[in-house]
Amino acid sequence: MNELQIIEYIAGQAGPTDAQLIKGIGDDCAVIRKDGTRVWLLTMDTLIESVHFNSSFHPPEKLGRKAVSVNVSDVGAMGGKPVFVLLSAGLPHGFDEAWFRAFTRGLTDACREYGCCLIGGDTVASPGGLSFTLTVIGEAEADQVVYRSGARPGDTVWVSGELGLAAAGLELLSAGLAPDNRAFDHFREKHLNPQARVTLGRQLAASGLVHAMMDLSDGLATDLAHLCKQSGVGALLHAKDFPGVATLAAAAELAGSDPLRWAISGGEDYELLFTADPGDRDHLIRIAEQCGQSISPVGTIGTGAGVTLIQKRIDGTSSEMAVAYQGFDHFRKQTVG
Repeated sequence: MNELQIIEYIAGQAGPTDAQLIKGIGDDCAVIRKDGTRVWLLTMDTLIESVHFNSSFHPPEKLGRKAVSVNVSDVGAMGGKPVFVLLSAGLPHGFDEAWFRAFTRGLTDACREYGCCLIGGDTVASPGGLSFTLTVIGEAEADQVVYRSGARPGDTVWVSGELGLAAAGLELLSAGLAPDNRAFDHFREKHLNPQARVTLGRQLAASGLVHAMMDLSDGLATDLAHLCKQSGVGALLHAKDFPGVATLAAAAELAGSDPLRWAISGGEDYELLFTADPGDRDHLIRIAEQCGQSISPVGTIGTGAGVTLIQKRIDGTSSEMAVAYQGFDHFRKQTVG
């Protein structure tokens, strides 16, 4: 079973739901009714040593920050604000206390910066290395929550920021390439210390212009495929429009990699992926600029199913390739470092 099949199987076994549950498995967060106008948003993510991080090059303070960011990113992607955090820490016997203090310092600093509060959790001994699971509870106005299921044929597909930078940083770090080249620092930082687009997500949701939205954690190809499946639509992506790919050229040449592969399937960008009516382009760009962010149109939503990548050839013709679910999958052979 791959990751998608596992999730679908669990969803099929979940049983009856409570009347207060608005949205369960299948989105960035579960959505639970709070009162007449507001909802709770609940999400959980795990970071496991040698799967999600390599402690030989991942500073503990930045790992603590990342543990928070990857979770609050889910809340922001549904238009909410993070409020509470629960931490479960699995620590091997004889763990480095100084390392753990630095990790905790990064985690609590990030909580303060995102405006949420660490309220509890669990600590256990781990026989297999470090692991950290965070549950984040956020809140939002019920009528402003943006789901994955609202994309419509004709919508423009947008992404915030640049694509593939975190994947480039991971590859450079894993191979120990050009550690003194400051030009690559931004790529490494995108892997080590991503920033969740919570403010942008909330403003986009409040505008009422966004039809569907999620964060980019497993790569554009996989995450857009999830959004399309939930919405019952397909999508066309245009490689020429991917933001940031040109800046990856030197790093890709050094690593013997393909910058387009990083952009389409690298994962861990933690940018926002969303769809909206093409007529709202200028309004959306203004919202992003007011949040200090950039957004780029990268494709269109259509009828049918799946995600197709369109690339221009040197001779001016175009090629089309199905790319759905070609991003990160825990149950393919892939490790960190």
